[in-house]
Amino acid sequence: MLLHSLHLMLKTILLVVALILIVVAFEVYKIGPRNIIGRLRYSRKREGDLKVGDRASNALLVSLDGRSRQPLLQPTNGKLTVLVFGSFT
Repeated sequence: MLLHSLHLMLKTILLVVALILIVVAFEVYKIGPRNIIGRLRYSRKREGDLKVGDRASNALLVSLDGRSRQPLLQPTNGKLTVLVFGSFT
């Protein structure tokens, strides 16, 4: 009886592992193997603590030509500062 119970438990574990592998293989096929690393690295969502009106950090901005850098909080002599967020790939 104990041997039969262990055999049934082993079959169940193997079935669950096989199903997990099938789901993972389908995801890799669907989004592509190169995107798996990006999904694992960048899809760690967490709740932030920013609120409307919070002051921005003084990040260093790079000009379009890539030559000059400007701190975000430094005045720009009347020139507009445009920040673009997103992916261009």
